[in-house]
Amino acid sequence: MGGRPCIRGLRVTVGTIVGLLAVGHDADEVLAAYPYLERDDISQALAYAAWRSEEQEVTVGSS
Repeated sequence: MGGRPCIRGLRVTVGTIVGLLAVGHDADEVLAAYPYLERDDISQALAYAAWRSEEQEVTVGSS
């Protein structure tokens, strides 16, 4: 999936799940669209997205 984080190695990205929730779909709709997902997968996707949004990248320059 181009290096993007996926749910449990499935071909569903964290971005897909978070994006669906962001535009107003609820967890039940996401689970209906992706029946092989579990409710905890949605929670974990949100937790990962929250963690990632707080991560800071630091550029290390050469001296």
